[in-house]
Amino acid sequence: MLEHGGNLRQAAATFGRPPGDWIDLSTGINPLGYPIPELSAKAWHRLPEAEPALLPAACRYYGMPALLAVAGTQAAIQALPRLRPPSQVVVAAPSYAEHAHHWAMHGHQMRQVAYAELDAALGDADVVVVCNPNNPTGQMLAPERLLAWAAQLAGRGGWLVVDEAFADTAPQASVGQWSERPGLIVLRSVGKFFGLAGLRLGFVGAEAALLERLAAMLGPWAVSGPAQQIALAALEDKAWQSTSRTRLIADGRRLHQLLAAHGIAASGCALFQWWPEARAEAFRHHMAVRGIWVRFFPHAAHGIRLGLPASEHDWQQLTLALTEWNKSL
Repeated sequence: MLEHGGNLRQAAATFGRPPGDWIDLSTGINPLGYPIPELSAKAWHRLPEAEPALLPAACRYYGMPALLAVAGTQAAIQALPRLRPPSQVVVAAPSYAEHAHHWAMHGHQMRQVAYAELDAALGDADVVVVCNPNNPTGQMLAPERLLAWAAQLAGRGGWLVVDEAFADTAPQASVGQWSERPGLIVLRSVGKFFGLAGLRLGFVGAEAALLERLAAMLGPWAVSGPAQQIALAALEDKAWQSTSRTRLIADGRRLHQLLAAHGIAASGCALFQWWPEARAEAFRHHMAVRGIWVRFFPHAAHGIRLGLPASEHDWQQLTLALTEWNKSL
């Protein structure tokens, strides 16, 4: 099993601190998520027929022509490698580890390539997978560059898979409006921006034939009734979206500036900051004994990723911990 953020039970067991007594900065999830509306009883008691208003609402929100709802983008990440014969697959690195893991599991020749080397790697690839903005570095690729890659790959029956889980606060980076083009597959998630990771709901945009194949593989009732009702409310709540987007961008800037003030040159996006850290394991331990759980990437340049604090108290605790870290160096 790959390690992911949000594993507070592991942190609690390791450091002897109850799960509720942590500041969890180990994920890139909005810490002030969408307020859950009251749900109708049928959401719980009936098999989850597709809510007819959900996909149109998602298409409007994401600016995409057609979408398939899935049980979190993880479901699509696990299924897409099973829809192709053995292929030459390039996954941009560092990146969300589940992409490389599942392409390697299903008979494909998979290699991970640094973002700076993707143009050269495109020549013999059948499938290229990128996160945009990237998780964990926040690096962004221009849409015109991605569309050129998609067209090149489509010309030989290939795919460009673009994971846009963190694009809600950077809509200018999205290629979603072109997702019906051959060879382009776009993944979106309600878990990050909306702070609804437990909902396990995402969307896939692609040409119609591929969406049909993916739907057939995932089977009926892929998304729960409660998830559909909650997501519909969130996707239609423009006021909440606008307020949250403004706050997240400001908080992302604040986190970047806080780290810079403590001598840390980080990169990232509105929801997280990341940097290569020579003493990454020591940094994680330093934070953990103070009740702050961070994300350590042992294979991504020994990197550390911090999500956003949820309250002013959490900001002050993080500031104090960073100050004490600097004094320990």
